[in-house]
Amino acid sequence: MALRDLILLVNPSAREWAMEARLLKWLTFLWMFIGLAVLFSASYPSADAEYGDGLYYFKRQLIWVVLGLVGFNLQVRSPLRYVLGIAQWFVLLLLGFILVTLIPGVGTTVNGATRWLALGPVPLQPSELIKPFLVLQSARIFGQWERLTWRFRLIWLGIFGVVLLAILIQPNLSTAALCGMTLWLVALAAGLPFTYLGGTALSGFLLALVSISIKEYQRRRVMSFLNPWADPMRDGYQLVQSLLAVGSGGTWGSGFGLSQQKLFYLPIQYTDFIFAVFAEEFGFAGSVLLLLMIMAYATLALLVAMKARTTVHRLVAIGTMILIVGQSLLNIGVATGVLPTTGLPFPFFSYGGSSMIASLLSAGLLIRVARESSTAEVVSLQGRRQSAAERRRMRQRQQAQK
Repeated sequence: MALRDLILLVNPSAREWAMEARLLKWLTFLWMFIGLAVLFSASYPSADAEYGDGLYYFKRQLIWVVLGLVGFNLQVRSPLRYVLGIAQWFVLLLLGFILVTLIPGVGTTVNGATRWLALGPVPLQPSELIKPFLVLQSARIFGQWERLTWRFRLIWLGIFGVVLLAILIQPNLSTAALCGMTLWLVALAAGLPFTYLGGTALSGFLLALVSISIKEYQRRRVMSFLNPWADPMRDGYQLVQSLLAVGSGGTWGSGFGLSQQKLFYLPIQYTDFIFAVFAEEFGFAGSVLLLLMIMAYATLALLVAMKARTTVHRLVAIGTMILIVGQSLLNIGVATGVLPTTGLPFPFFSYGGSSMIASLLSAGLLIRVARESSTAEVVSLQGRRQSAAERRRMRQRQQAQK
């Protein structure tokens, strides 16, 4: 693989991709560039106050983007069967990291939740990084369900359950719920019996109910969501400030960089509530355009799923669409008061290295499925080597004739 193969912006071979793959590539880059611009605006005041450098968060996010693009391009270039073959090992490795965060004194605690591991100066959130690999492994298991033994099925259902439980204990109800819904929807798309799906959905609902009952802060979040104005200075403060930001945008917005709520009124404005800053600066018109872009992405993902060559590939496309589009809609729902306040980041927008890498890996998987949906795109490694050897022989003959 040549170095320029890892830089899709300048690689001419992308012209040979299927139409859906090319559109998804450019939509991904457009989404990411818009997100970087919004992050620059949303994070500047906080970065300047905390570090004396308004570009602090923006520059760190650029580093994560570069690292994420390497993984993204590797995903796009690697045959899906190879990626599926190693997905189980990444699930087990990242599950181990999630369990390590639960060891007292090892994980990094932020805002009462221990979700991060500090690798030197670099914080990693394993519960974010595991998402694309959960999609791959669940597609592999549920897509071949009838051919697997019950022992193998139960082992992986148990592993999936441990992953969700470990994320829930951190505590991280929102990520556990998203991963659980993703696994459930992939299983639904695979055509598993409704008795299994119904029992799993009921178990997940009861588990979430128990978690809300035990964790006081989760219960207070749900109650404040129902009426944030009842306690606008405490439990309802985040949502009230977010609604003020969204409402202040009006039709056309206040203009790029001119949000007032980001000036230390709206908490965590460059992560979980970054959409509120976007809505204030670009207004209702900009928000509608953003939603249309997300819907276009979802439509292309569904077209890719329908054209997929195998059941497993179709499930990978559906799972990655749920991660990217579903998580985006959930984040927007939280910022606009439609859903209870959660800690889900906005893909490609929110500050955070683990979220950016997971989003780019997921997008790369979707584009890879789109590439392999076209028979012209599926070329074996042996065929590539033979083609390269034939081209070398042809050049040698031409030089000999000269």
